[in-house]
Amino acid sequence: MSASLMQQGFDLMLFGMGTVFVFLTLLVVSVTVMSSVIQKFFPEAEPEARPGPSPAAPAQVNDPKLIAILQAAIEQHRNK
Repeated sequence: MSASLMQQGFDLMLFGMGTVFVFLTLLVVSVTVMSSVIQKFFPEAEPEARPGPSPAAPAQVNDPKLIAILQAAIEQHRNK
């Protein structure tokens, strides 16, 4: 009787693992197909090239009031 229960448990385990494997495989395939369809019919628009300062160039600040505010904020942060 014990061997019969073990066989049933083993069969149930294989059936459950097989079911999960098949479901996950179908999920991956369906997501891949949906992604391909979306990219084909709704391609991403290319961003417009806007002229502006390069990210590597630091911003030039010439406003003395703004410089004083920034210096006060940095001092307050350092004094904490």
